[in-house]
Amino acid sequence: MASKIVLVTGANNGIGYETVKALLQSTKATYHIFLGSRSIEKGNKALEALKAEVPDTKSSVELLQLDLTDDVFIESAYDTVRNKHDHIDTLVNNAGASFDGELQAGRVSLRECFTKAYDVNLAGTHVLTYTFMPLLLKSADPRLVFVAGLSHITQAAKSYFPTPPLPAGWPKKVDFETIGYRCSKTALNMLMLDWNHKLKADRVKVWGAEPGFLVTGLGGVTEKVREMGGGHPSIGGVFIKDVVEGVRDSDVGKLVQKNGLSAW
Repeated sequence: MASKIVLVTGANNGIGYETVKALLQSTKATYHIFLGSRSIEKGNKALEALKAEVPDTKSSVELLQLDLTDDVFIESAYDTVRNKHDHIDTLVNNAGASFDGELQAGRVSLRECFTKAYDVNLAGTHVLTYTFMPLLLKSADPRLVFVAGLSHITQAAKSYFPTPPLPAGWPKKVDFETIGYRCSKTALNMLMLDWNHKLKADRVKVWGAEPGFLVTGLGGVTEKVREMGGGHPSIGGVFIKDVVEGVRDSDVGKLVQKNGLSAW
């Protein structure tokens, strides 16, 4: 059988990289994977690492330069894929960015912390999905996955991890700030619901996938997340691979976690 064609954005490290690796290791199907990376250098390093980690894979992977903040890059990436294939089977919207740490370090303003996160995590993801939709709709089994973050409103109202209770007074001192990122990812859940609504007649399977609190390079706070008990990103990669391969087909249109559904 022909390989299934998958595009994973933000795949040069973290959960995106582990998703590509998990698909390359799969025994259920063979894939041709486009490894989306804003940086050519980092993308090529990821390719070399994958060759070393999964040398005997029957699947294949190639680099696709992709910057979600630049529509020209998105259109160019679309043309690259379209010129090689008449469709894609799965789009995994994994790329994300956090600027909360940059705000705390004084490198961006409060407004920039939010607008930059929304530009990548929401607007860029939406534009990419819109641009690639003609190729996705040509698949016999189209799948669309939006990778969520710490973005469940109901659960956050009960337990506001990872921000502890704060004493009275102003300004507030927050050691590990996440609010710009979390707001943008919560908005991404709404975007997922909208795409699911609009694509029902097209039989596209759509999910929000919440991989959990994992150690990635997001926001430059890797060690802090590890100290707080973050898991290995391979947990998220295997989880997203399972969604791609049909394990959560009964939960289409929902925000799924490894062991169930997320509380909205």
